[in-house]
Amino acid sequence: MNQPLAKQIAIVTGGSTGYGTGIAAALRAAGADVWITGRQRERLEPVAAKLGVRYAVADVTQPADWDRLLGQVGRFDILVNNAGAAGRIQPLADQPDDEIIASLSVNLTGAALGCARAARIMKQQKSGMIINVSSVCAKYAWPGWSVYSAAKAGLGQLTKCLYVELREHGVRVTTLIPSWGATDFAATPDLAGHPARQADIRRQCIQPGELGEIVVHICALPAHLNVLEYTVVPRVQEIMPL
Repeated sequence: MNQPLAKQIAIVTGGSTGYGTGIAAALRAAGADVWITGRQRERLEPVAAKLGVRYAVADVTQPADWDRLLGQVGRFDILVNNAGAAGRIQPLADQPDDEIIASLSVNLTGAALGCARAARIMKQQKSGMIINVSSVCAKYAWPGWSVYSAAKAGLGQLTKCLYVELREHGVRVTTLIPSWGATDFAATPDLAGHPARQADIRRQCIQPGELGEIVVHICALPAHLNVLEYTVVPRVQEIMPL
């Protein structure tokens, strides 16, 4: 069996559902020793048992949780910052302050906290791979998506700057930019009627395992190559203008 990531240790945040589960499964199949994180033990534990991976209860927005997680894991080779949430999908004028802060925190600040810690570790070991999962919302503008889009756009810029800082240390950094996926993302009440909720459309969206295969491909590239951005959209989704 081809296991291009054998003996590597990977962390996937938001690993108990959706893209995170698909990414963790693909990394495990590629030979990596995988840790998944999330805020709810009752969701993490059965997923970890099914996939044959390890888990740690951790909230990415909390610095102490990051420190505790990395204390458990020790050295690692791959960090996939996948944790995120749609938050309140409404015009900015209608959003309460706490919802704005929460969305920025889970979609941007949490990844920045993890990247900072991973950067310190990977600089010392002169190797590593960080993949930050963004969204096509970072590239286009739709009504109601202002805060989420701003957070994901910020994540993309954070990733570029981090690559510049870590390139000379042998560390690779990538922004992975998916769009409609067969996940629970569209299940939020604010997205009632979203096309990705329809069974026939959902089957044509990005499947979690497919995004996982892309993550493995990026990680398995020769160490002297770095993918700065990787955008993937399902053909069923029309973006006007592209």
